[in-house]
Amino acid sequence: MIGSGRPEVEGENLMKKLALGVAAAALTCGVVTTVLAAPAVGEAAPEFRLQDQNFQWHDLGDYAGQWVVLYFYPKADTPGCTTEACEFRDNIFSFEDMGAVILGVSLDDVNSQKEFSEKYSLPFPLLSDAQQVVAERYGVLTEFFGNVVADRQTFLINPQGKIAKHYEEGVDPEAHSAEVLNDLKSLM
Repeated sequence: MIGSGRPEVEGENLMKKLALGVAAAALTCGVVTTVLAAPAVGEAAPEFRLQDQNFQWHDLGDYAGQWVVLYFYPKADTPGCTTEACEFRDNIFSFEDMGAVILGVSLDDVNSQKEFSEKYSLPFPLLSDAQQVVAERYGVLTEFFGNVVADRQTFLINPQGKIAKHYEEGVDPEAHSAEVLNDLKSLM
């Protein structure tokens, strides 16, 4: 037997070596691993500064005192993302009546966001996170068919800048806007 002879120490060392091996394999195989966990409900929402489809800059601080629906989506002008964006578009007046703003975020560049916004007459900012910084801060980076994308997740941020709700699993593009509206009503 090699090592200390104590089974618990041998097991810990084996687990550490295994974890390092898995991490190294993930990096060499191009697997995306989220470095940062998503912020928890009650925590401060991570700050950001991103350009929208009209090349205007948006900071989270610009929306202090307002409810913010920050929704991440994988790719502009794809079926699920189009459905979700159009549902938010169709409910825009209800969100505005409650004093909430909608901000869509994907890893697409500004020009792709512009084309998407114009094609579907989207009346809210679509932010370009082409450098993947904000998606990483929010813990939503993932890999889909070999491409790094933002996972379809939404964060409802309260007027004090804290995460009030996190939609992490099973976001249905067709029903999500109505779900967020209902939750927003109950949180206000």
